[in-house]
Amino acid sequence: MTKGRELHLTVITGLSGAGKSQAVATFEDMGFFCIDNLPPQMLDRVVDLFSLEGSRVDRLAVVFDARGAQYFVELMAALDEMAERGIQPHIVFLEASDDALVARYQSTRRPHPTAHDRPVHTGIAEERRILAPLRERADVVIDTTSLNVHELRTRLQETLFADELADKVLITFLSFGFKFGLPIEADMVLDVRFLPNPHWVEELRPLTGLDPAVRDYVVARPESHGFIERAAALISYLAPAYVAEQKTQLVVALGCTGGRHRSVALAEVLAASLSKDSTVETRVRHRDVERTG
Repeated sequence: MTKGRELHLTVITGLSGAGKSQAVATFEDMGFFCIDNLPPQMLDRVVDLFSLEGSRVDRLAVVFDARGAQYFVELMAALDEMAERGIQPHIVFLEASDDALVARYQSTRRPHPTAHDRPVHTGIAEERRILAPLRERADVVIDTTSLNVHELRTRLQETLFADELADKVLITFLSFGFKFGLPIEADMVLDVRFLPNPHWVEELRPLTGLDPAVRDYVVARPESHGFIERAAALISYLAPAYVAEQKTQLVVALGCTGGRHRSVALAEVLAASLSKDSTVETRVRHRDVERTG
Protein backbone atom coordinates (compact mmCIF):
# COMPACT_ATOMS: atom_id res chain seq x y z
CA MET A 1 0.00 0.00 0.00
CA THR A 2 1.30 3.43 -0.87
CA LYS A 3 1.46 5.56 2.21
CA GLY A 4 0.72 9.24 2.49
CA ARG A 5 1.57 11.52 5.38
CA GLU A 6 2.25 10.06 8.83
CA LEU A 7 -0.99 9.46 10.70
CA HIS A 8 -1.22 10.65 14.31
CA LEU A 9 -3.63 8.36 16.15
CA THR A 10 -5.24 9.29 19.47
CA VAL A 11 -7.53 7.04 21.49
CA ILE A 12 -10.06 8.84 23.68
CA THR A 13 -11.43 6.63 26.42
CA GLY A 14 -12.49 6.60 30.04
CA LEU A 15 -15.49 6.38 32.29
CA SER A 16 -18.97 7.14 31.06
CA GLY A 17 -19.95 10.62 32.18
CA ALA A 18 -16.35 11.80 32.56
CA GLY A 19 -16.46 14.14 29.56
CA LYS A 20 -15.65 12.15 26.42
CA SER A 21 -18.24 14.05 24.36
CA GLN A 22 -16.61 17.36 25.28
CA ALA A 23 -13.23 15.83 24.48
CA VAL A 24 -14.38 14.82 21.00
CA ALA A 25 -15.60 18.37 20.33
CA THR A 26 -12.24 19.77 21.43
CA PHE A 27 -10.29 17.36 19.24
CA GLU A 28 -12.50 18.19 16.26
CA ASP A 29 -11.89 21.90 16.79
CA MET A 30 -8.15 21.19 16.84
CA GLY A 31 -8.28 19.57 13.39
CA PHE A 32 -8.75 15.89 14.25
CA PHE A 33 -11.03 13.55 12.34
CA CYS A 34 -13.03 11.88 15.13
CA ILE A 35 -14.88 8.56 15.17
CA ASP A 36 -17.05 7.65 18.15
CA ASN A 37 -17.44 4.05 19.36
CA LEU A 38 -15.57 2.40 16.49
CA PRO A 39 -15.53 -1.43 16.66
CA PRO A 40 -11.90 -2.38 17.46
CA GLN A 41 -11.80 -4.85 14.56
CA MET A 42 -12.13 -1.90 12.18
CA LEU A 43 -9.27 0.17 13.58
CA ASP A 44 -6.64 -1.23 11.22
CA ARG A 45 -8.89 -0.62 8.18
CA VAL A 46 -9.57 2.97 9.19
CA VAL A 47 -5.86 3.59 9.75
CA ASP A 48 -5.08 2.09 6.32
CA LEU A 49 -7.73 4.30 4.70
CA PHE A 50 -6.35 7.51 6.15
CA SER A 51 -2.75 6.49 5.46
CA LEU A 52 -3.34 6.29 1.71
CA GLU A 53 -1.53 8.68 -0.59
CA GLY A 54 -3.72 11.70 -1.08
CA SER A 55 -5.57 11.40 2.22
CA ARG A 56 -6.34 14.77 3.74
CA VAL A 57 -6.51 13.33 7.26
CA ASP A 58 -3.32 13.19 9.29
CA ARG A 59 -4.88 13.43 12.77
CA LEU A 60 -7.31 10.73 13.81
CA ALA A 61 -9.06 10.44 17.19
CA VAL A 62 -11.09 7.34 17.99
CA VAL A 63 -13.38 6.84 21.00
CA PHE A 64 -13.46 3.46 22.73
CA ASP A 65 -15.42 2.94 25.95
CA ALA A 66 -17.58 0.54 27.94
CA ARG A 67 -20.31 0.57 25.30
CA GLY A 68 -18.12 -1.88 23.41
CA ALA A 69 -17.14 -3.97 26.43
CA GLN A 70 -17.73 -7.25 24.58
CA TYR A 71 -14.96 -6.22 22.15
CA PHE A 72 -12.44 -5.26 24.84
CA VAL A 73 -10.05 -8.14 24.15
CA GLU A 74 -10.06 -7.17 20.47
CA LEU A 75 -9.33 -3.55 21.39
CA MET A 76 -6.16 -4.40 23.32
CA ALA A 77 -5.02 -6.60 20.43
CA ALA A 78 -5.76 -3.83 17.91
CA LEU A 79 -3.65 -1.34 19.90
CA ASP A 80 -0.80 -3.86 20.03
CA GLU A 81 -1.05 -4.30 16.26
CA MET A 82 -0.84 -0.54 15.74
CA ALA A 83 2.32 -0.43 17.84
CA GLU A 84 3.84 -3.27 15.81
CA ARG A 85 3.16 -1.25 12.65
CA GLY A 86 5.08 1.70 14.09
CA ILE A 87 1.96 3.69 14.90
CA GLN A 88 2.01 4.54 18.60
CA PRO A 89 -1.52 5.45 19.63
CA HIS A 90 -1.66 8.27 22.17
CA ILE A 91 -4.21 7.26 24.81
CA VAL A 92 -6.18 9.92 26.70
CA PHE A 93 -8.18 8.52 29.62
CA LEU A 94 -10.91 10.58 31.33
CA GLU A 95 -12.19 9.74 34.79
CA ALA A 96 -13.99 11.31 37.74
CA SER A 97 -14.99 10.43 41.28
CA ASP A 98 -17.93 8.09 41.85
CA ASP A 99 -19.93 10.87 43.49
CA ALA A 100 -19.39 13.19 40.51
CA LEU A 101 -20.37 10.51 38.00
CA VAL A 102 -23.50 9.56 39.93
CA ALA A 103 -24.53 13.21 40.13
CA ARG A 104 -24.02 13.68 36.39
CA TYR A 105 -26.15 10.64 35.59
CA GLN A 106 -28.85 11.80 37.97
CA SER A 107 -28.94 15.20 36.27
CA THR A 108 -29.21 13.74 32.74
CA ARG A 109 -31.42 10.78 33.75
CA ARG A 110 -29.65 8.61 31.20
CA PRO A 111 -28.96 4.92 31.93
CA HIS A 112 -25.37 3.93 32.65
CA PRO A 113 -24.08 1.59 29.89
CA THR A 114 -22.90 -1.11 32.30
CA ALA A 115 -25.51 -0.69 35.03
CA HIS A 116 -28.51 -2.04 33.08
CA ASP A 117 -31.23 -2.41 35.75
CA ARG A 118 -28.77 -2.07 38.64
CA PRO A 119 -27.80 1.09 40.63
CA VAL A 120 -25.52 3.54 38.84
CA HIS A 121 -22.68 3.12 41.33
CA THR A 122 -22.65 -0.62 40.56
CA GLY A 123 -22.26 0.13 36.86
CA ILE A 124 -19.44 2.59 37.58
CA ALA A 125 -17.55 -0.05 39.59
CA GLU A 126 -17.97 -2.56 36.75
CA GLU A 127 -16.79 -0.02 34.20
CA ARG A 128 -13.69 0.80 36.25
CA ARG A 129 -12.85 -2.90 36.30
CA ILE A 130 -13.35 -3.30 32.54
CA LEU A 131 -11.28 -0.25 31.66
CA ALA A 132 -8.46 -0.77 34.19
CA PRO A 133 -6.02 -2.34 31.65
CA LEU A 134 -6.61 0.54 29.24
CA ARG A 135 -6.09 3.11 31.99
CA GLU A 136 -2.73 1.49 32.78
CA ARG A 137 -1.68 2.04 29.16
CA ALA A 138 -2.86 5.65 29.04
CA ASP A 139 -0.38 8.39 28.24
CA VAL A 140 -2.57 11.01 29.90
CA VAL A 141 -5.14 10.55 32.68
CA ILE A 142 -7.41 13.53 33.34
CA ASP A 143 -9.61 13.70 36.42
CA THR A 144 -12.64 15.80 35.47
CA THR A 145 -14.30 15.76 38.91
CA SER A 146 -13.76 19.47 39.55
CA LEU A 147 -13.45 20.64 35.93
CA ASN A 148 -16.14 22.54 34.07
CA VAL A 149 -16.48 22.29 30.30
CA HIS A 150 -14.12 25.21 29.64
CA GLU A 151 -11.46 23.91 32.05
CA LEU A 152 -11.60 20.47 30.46
CA ARG A 153 -11.15 22.02 27.05
CA THR A 154 -8.07 23.88 28.29
CA ARG A 155 -6.59 20.70 29.75
CA LEU A 156 -7.12 18.84 26.49
CA GLN A 157 -5.59 21.65 24.46
CA GLU A 158 -2.53 21.48 26.72
CA THR A 159 -2.40 17.74 26.03
CA LEU A 160 -2.50 18.29 22.28
CA PHE A 161 0.16 20.97 22.56
CA ALA A 162 2.40 18.61 24.50
CA ASP A 163 2.10 15.98 21.76
CA GLU A 164 3.59 18.45 19.30
CA LEU A 165 6.72 19.06 21.37
CA ALA A 166 9.43 17.05 19.66
CA ASP A 167 12.23 17.72 22.15
CA LYS A 168 10.52 19.26 25.16
CA VAL A 169 8.36 18.19 28.05
CA LEU A 170 5.29 20.21 29.01
CA ILE A 171 5.40 20.76 32.76
CA THR A 172 2.23 21.85 34.52
CA PHE A 173 2.79 23.32 37.97
CA LEU A 174 -0.40 22.58 39.85
CA SER A 175 -1.11 24.24 43.20
CA PHE A 176 -3.56 22.54 45.56
CA GLY A 177 -4.71 22.32 49.16
CA PHE A 178 -4.06 19.14 51.14
CA LYS A 179 -7.36 19.66 52.97
CA PHE A 180 -9.14 19.03 49.66
CA GLY A 181 -7.18 15.89 48.78
CA LEU A 182 -4.23 15.01 46.59
CA PRO A 183 -4.59 15.66 42.83
CA ILE A 184 -4.90 12.31 41.06
CA GLU A 185 -3.04 13.52 37.98
CA ALA A 186 0.14 14.52 39.85
CA ASP A 187 3.40 12.86 38.76
CA MET A 188 5.34 14.58 41.54
CA VAL A 189 4.06 16.15 44.77
CA LEU A 190 6.00 18.81 46.67
CA ASP A 191 4.77 19.75 50.15
CA VAL A 192 5.35 23.45 50.91
CA ARG A 193 3.70 23.48 54.32
CA PHE A 194 7.14 23.91 55.88
CA LEU A 195 6.76 27.65 55.25
CA PRO A 196 4.83 30.04 57.54
CA ASN A 197 1.19 30.27 56.48
CA PRO A 198 0.02 33.72 55.26
CA HIS A 199 -3.47 32.70 56.36
CA TRP A 200 -2.48 33.68 59.90
CA VAL A 201 -1.48 37.19 58.82
CA GLU A 202 -4.69 39.18 59.00
CA GLU A 203 -4.03 41.51 56.08
CA LEU A 204 -2.89 38.62 53.84
CA ARG A 205 -5.67 36.15 54.68
CA PRO A 206 -8.22 37.39 52.09
CA LEU A 207 -5.55 37.55 49.37
CA THR A 208 -4.00 34.71 47.35
CA GLY A 209 -0.56 33.75 46.14
CA LEU A 210 -1.30 35.67 42.94
CA ASP A 211 -1.20 38.94 44.89
CA PRO A 212 2.24 40.60 45.17
CA ALA A 213 1.97 41.02 48.94
CA VAL A 214 1.47 37.29 49.49
CA ARG A 215 4.06 36.32 46.89
CA ASP A 216 6.67 38.57 48.51
CA TYR A 217 5.82 37.22 51.97
CA VAL A 218 6.29 33.62 50.79
CA VAL A 219 9.23 34.00 48.43
CA ALA A 220 11.34 36.37 50.53
CA ARG A 221 12.16 33.72 53.13
CA PRO A 222 15.57 32.00 52.91
CA GLU A 223 13.87 28.57 53.02
CA SER A 224 11.90 29.50 49.92
CA HIS A 225 15.03 30.43 48.01
CA GLY A 226 16.59 27.06 48.82
CA PHE A 227 13.41 25.20 47.88
CA ILE A 228 13.01 27.01 44.55
CA GLU A 229 16.65 26.49 43.61
CA ARG A 230 16.63 22.78 44.42
CA ALA A 231 13.22 22.05 42.92
CA ALA A 232 14.12 23.83 39.67
CA ALA A 233 17.43 21.97 39.50
CA LEU A 234 15.68 18.62 40.00
CA ILE A 235 13.12 19.30 37.28
CA SER A 236 15.79 20.54 34.86
CA TYR A 237 17.76 17.37 35.54
CA LEU A 238 14.75 15.11 34.93
CA ALA A 239 13.35 16.86 31.84
CA PRO A 240 15.83 15.45 29.26
CA ALA A 241 15.28 11.95 30.65
CA TYR A 242 11.52 12.31 30.24
CA VAL A 243 12.02 13.54 26.67
CA ALA A 244 14.24 10.53 25.94
CA GLU A 245 11.47 8.23 27.22
CA GLN A 246 8.90 10.10 25.08
CA LYS A 247 6.99 11.31 28.13
CA THR A 248 5.72 14.64 26.91
CA GLN A 249 3.88 15.80 30.02
CA LEU A 250 4.71 16.11 33.70
CA VAL A 251 2.42 17.43 36.42
CA VAL A 252 4.33 18.84 39.39
CA ALA A 253 1.87 19.47 42.22
CA LEU A 254 2.71 21.89 45.02
CA GLY A 255 0.51 21.61 48.09
CA CYS A 256 -0.14 23.77 51.11
CA THR A 257 -2.97 23.57 53.62
CA GLY A 258 -5.73 25.34 51.69
CA GLY A 259 -4.17 25.79 48.23
CA ARG A 260 -4.58 29.59 48.23
CA HIS A 261 -1.29 31.14 49.37
CA ARG A 262 2.04 29.31 49.59
CA SER A 263 1.49 26.70 46.88
CA VAL A 264 0.06 29.27 44.47
CA ALA A 265 2.97 31.68 44.89
CA LEU A 266 5.63 28.98 44.56
CA ALA A 267 3.98 27.38 41.52
CA GLU A 268 4.12 30.72 39.74
CA VAL A 269 7.74 31.36 40.74
CA LEU A 270 8.91 27.86 39.78
CA ALA A 271 7.28 28.10 36.36
CA ALA A 272 8.93 31.47 35.76
CA SER A 273 12.33 30.19 36.93
CA LEU A 274 12.23 27.40 34.33
CA SER A 275 11.02 29.57 31.45
CA LYS A 276 14.53 29.81 30.00
CA ASP A 277 15.17 26.05 30.12
CA SER A 278 15.24 24.85 26.51
CA THR A 279 14.00 21.36 27.43
CA VAL A 280 10.71 22.42 29.04
CA GLU A 281 7.52 24.31 28.34
CA THR A 282 5.64 25.41 31.42
CA ARG A 283 2.01 25.94 32.38
CA VAL A 284 0.46 26.85 35.74
CA ARG A 285 -2.91 25.77 37.18
CA HIS A 286 -4.37 26.55 40.58
CA ARG A 287 -6.92 23.93 41.64
CA ASP A 288 -8.12 25.37 44.93
CA VAL A 289 -7.26 29.08 44.82
CA GLU A 290 -10.94 30.07 44.79
CA ARG A 291 -12.01 27.69 47.52
CA THR A 292 -12.55 29.03 51.03
CA GLY A 293 -14.16 26.04 52.76
